[in-house]
Amino acid sequence: MGLFGRLRESLARTKQQLVERFEDIVARADAPERRTRAIDVETLEALEELLIGADVGLPATERIVSAVKSRARDGESLRDLVKQEIRAVFDGVARPAAAPSSPGGPPAPRVVLIVGVNGTGKTTTVGKLANLLRASGARPLICAADTFRAAAVEQLEIWARRADVDIVRAREGADPAAVVFDAISSARAKGRDPILIDTAGRIHTRINLMNELEKIRRVAAREVPGAPHDVLLVLDATVGQNGLSQAREFTSVAGVNGIVLAKLDGTAKGGVAVAIAHDLALPIRYVGVGESIDDLVPFSAEEYVEGLFAEKW
Repeated sequence: MGLFGRLRESLARTKQQLVERFEDIVARADAPERRTRAIDVETLEALEELLIGADVGLPATERIVSAVKSRARDGESLRDLVKQEIRAVFDGVARPAAAPSSPGGPPAPRVVLIVGVNGTGKTTTVGKLANLLRASGARPLICAADTFRAAAVEQLEIWARRADVDIVRAREGADPAAVVFDAISSARAKGRDPILIDTAGRIHTRINLMNELEKIRRVAAREVPGAPHDVLLVLDATVGQNGLSQAREFTSVAGVNGIVLAKLDGTAKGGVAVAIAHDLALPIRYVGVGESIDDLVPFSAEEYVEGLFAEKW
């Protein structure tokens, strides 16, 4: 199975609920062969309930329902209209620009900051992402900047060995920004690119930890032009809408420009991906589809939408 096929497979729980209920909405008792019924008030109310139940969220649901209502024509497929509007939500999200090259020298390593609260799967995501990038031909380096938890560093070392990539670490309690400095120096010396920086699991009310994150950003920017080039926030898909408040806090402080949606295979409310794109205007870059080292895949809006709205027949 290809990477995008695994993305579809991870939506199995969500699709099981979604497809059955969607079929109930579009079915025509008098003419089932038409596969749809008039898009009337009753249909739109049922669609709204369906989308909110899948954790698409109220703002995105209102946009989708409004678009369906305004574009509906007699006999037109409700499924196609919904799919088109969800694709439009994802299409409206910009992706980060490529990292610039160093003037007069070799390309600077891309610096990727991985942020998120404890329990979201952040540290394991770093290991899985390193493995995915190495398999695609890159030579990543892991930076263990979560020096507050010895267990986090030990866990990362295990993942680094599994992924067969280098890791830079320091003793417990060391200055995380200093570890980032060492990692950038090591990456330049060894020709490693990108640098994946694991940070402490920060609760947004812990101001001192957010200040430390800003210090990491300053050190990275001083050493590499434009760094950090990516700030990826790991969200737990099983948390659903509650994760959006975390995302807003991290975006305001850390400059998040991409989302990793972990544990998508473990939820029946996978519609939260639409809410993230709509409410936060942030691209979903990767999706966690399981617990093994190969269970991180690039996100494809097309495959996501097709996976959600596959027909039963």
